[in-house]
Amino acid sequence: MSTVRKASQKKNSKSPTNAKAQSQTSGLIGFVGLGIMGSAMSTNMLKAGFQVCGFDPSATARKNFRVAGGRPCKDASEVAVLTQAIIFSLPSPDALMQAAEAVASRARKGLVVIETSTFAIQDKQAARDVLAKKGVIMLDCPLSGTGAQARRKDLTVYSSGPAKVVQQLKPVFEGFAKANYYLGEFGNGMKMKLMANLLVAIHNVSTAEALLFGQRFGISPALAVKVLSDGAGGSRMFDVRGPVMADGSWDDATMKVSTWQKDMKLINAALAATHTPAPLFTATEAIYNAAMGAGHGDHDTAAVFDVLRRMSST
Repeated sequence: MSTVRKASQKKNSKSPTNAKAQSQTSGLIGFVGLGIMGSAMSTNMLKAGFQVCGFDPSATARKNFRVAGGRPCKDASEVAVLTQAIIFSLPSPDALMQAAEAVASRARKGLVVIETSTFAIQDKQAARDVLAKKGVIMLDCPLSGTGAQARRKDLTVYSSGPAKVVQQLKPVFEGFAKANYYLGEFGNGMKMKLMANLLVAIHNVSTAEALLFGQRFGISPALAVKVLSDGAGGSRMFDVRGPVMADGSWDDATMKVSTWQKDMKLINAALAATHTPAPLFTATEAIYNAAMGAGHGDHDTAAVFDVLRRMSST
């Protein structure tokens, strides 16, 4: 159990370790963005014994957060007043800049923002610069994992920024993720995230191909998931999305196809900037575009199975 958990669970403890951990987080951990990822992470932080406050423009999200045990705030600036560490989990670059400006308007010097979203490095740098003017340190810490994995605390953090700050916040990362890899200077987290998402794009479609292939052979997708996940052909995406494809439950999205389009564009831009050939990734684009055209925009990306099934129907 981390020192921060001990500090929050044993309020009367006077040990130096607990005191140090509390000083690093000032009691409350803040969240700005309580959507699929933010709500899962904040819930795990609460389960781990942290006190958590947060804001989301959605009244429903704030209500669910309160039910889970969190302390809803009226806006992002209130989160900044109450905490010394805030986790951003946001849907767009515009939302990131709005959150940065709101936090900067009332932040105390020394506040740390852990930015976990998937955006262009330039957008994150712009938000970092706004915050830096007020003495706020922003880390670039995108996550590897889906919403379903976030609920299970099966996330990996790709952290980048000042090494000392990342190390000080180790107990916070442990509250919502299984692992944290420190990657150096600000922006390296996003570079690794784009590499990871390139693989996710390919593995997701390859999972759909394999399961449909087996189904046409007379092998049920459920049986294929059970057997193949234990062999050389398996992957983390096969484990995560294979069961969703097998039972057709992509209506319950942990990564919406429409949201994934944003990530695909970021990868494409980075591939072009680095002059990197990516024939496998390029081949998946038409499948995800077809998913949008087939009305799967609000569905999980596992819906690519339905796209391939329709393409091959007779």
